Amino acid sequence: MKPSLVSCIVPVFNGERYLGEALESILAQTYRPREIIVVDDGSTDTTPAVAALYGDRVLYIRQDNAGAPSARNRGLSLARGEFVAFLDADDLWRSEKLQRQIRQFESRPELDLSVTYLQNFWVAELKDEETRFKGHRLSEPVPGYVTQTLFARRSAFDRVGLFNESLKVGDPTDWFLRAAERGLATEMLSDVLVDRRMHESNMSMQPGTRRMTSRMED
Repeated sequence: MKPSLVSCIVPVFNGERYLGEALESILAQTYRPREIIVVDDGSTDTTPAVAALYGDRVLYIRQDNAGAPSARNRGLSLARGEFVAFLDADDLWRSEKLQRQIRQFESRPELDLSVTYLQNFWVAELKDEETRFKGHRLSEPVPGYVTQTLFARRSAFDRVGLFNESLKVGDPTDWFLRAAERGLATEMLSDVLVDRRMHESNMSMQPGTRRMTSRMED
């Protein structure tokens, strides 16, 4: 498959701390995508300046704050590739992520979408939490039915529809359920190809404990 076939979409809100690392992980892919689309969902920090450092290597689009599903949908409306892939601005792709998924479609032309396993990792400030979850399923590789692992034909969204912008969390789960209901051909790669960063601003809080539900769904 030619590099011109894949569009990478990066939704971001106040992502100045991690956006550069996310973009570098895309640029380091062994398969070069056609385009990288950064959709800034109304950031109030220096996210625009970080994106500007990459010049014409990324297409930067800004919109009023409307939530991650809206930002993903905006990226889809601009994508020119036959395939699309998504990466949250605080997460990372491993270098062979796109290439491994491209090969799935080469060997199975009937595929509509591919997902992979992912590995959670904790920032240094949450070292105590990382230690507490050692040996827990959250510290082990898990099947990634989340947008960060998703590699799909652009036409899959014509069949399934866009991400549900009315949902605050869980819009990826909603989309995958609709894809299953419509019988889209899906394949799971058992390799870990995405690293999902656990940090204070992407987890909701409950008295006396930290609850990771919202982060596990995005």
